[in-house]
Amino acid sequence: MPVLTTSRLTCSPLQESDWPFFLALQQDPDVMRFVAQDRPVTAIREAFDSRLPLWSPGSARWLCLVVRDTATQIPLGVTGYIHREADCAEVGFLFAPTAQGKGYGFESLQALCDYAFQHGGIRRLTATVTAGNIASRRLLEKAGFHLEGELRESYFLAGRWHNDWLLGLLKHEYLDNHC
Repeated sequence: MPVLTTSRLTCSPLQESDWPFFLALQQDPDVMRFVAQDRPVTAIREAFDSRLPLWSPGSARWLCLVVRDTATQIPLGVTGYIHREADCAEVGFLFAPTAQGKGYGFESLQALCDYAFQHGGIRRLTATVTAGNIASRRLLEKAGFHLEGELRESYFLAGRWHNDWLLGLLKHEYLDNHC
């Protein structure tokens, strides 16, 4: 399983010892506002457990990497992707409120894109963002993702329907700008 490093961050596979951090992220209303409604701990634990087994490119499970400050080893968030087709994957990320707005999301997303396109056999990355989640959309666009469309009333959250923004990034676009 990959370990990704940047100048400030280490992104390593989720481990059993990461359960308290994962649970805290999933239970934080600010983190989950555009992602999911309150869920019982048992449902969060099922999501956690599904991300623990060894992952390899092409796996049908999420690659879930814990993003840590390399100097302190403090967990900041999680990032990863899941294959939707053999050469296409959807990215996702969540960051603790104290880690937001400091460039960690962008830095870790770039490392994830590097890995996906250069070692993971990925041709196209996608992201689905609940409309209104401006911070996530801006992060993805800063990383080179393009808005490809909007699905109207696509996601039911907090008692009402929301639109989803669809973003995508092609391997050749990314490599043209980063190599």
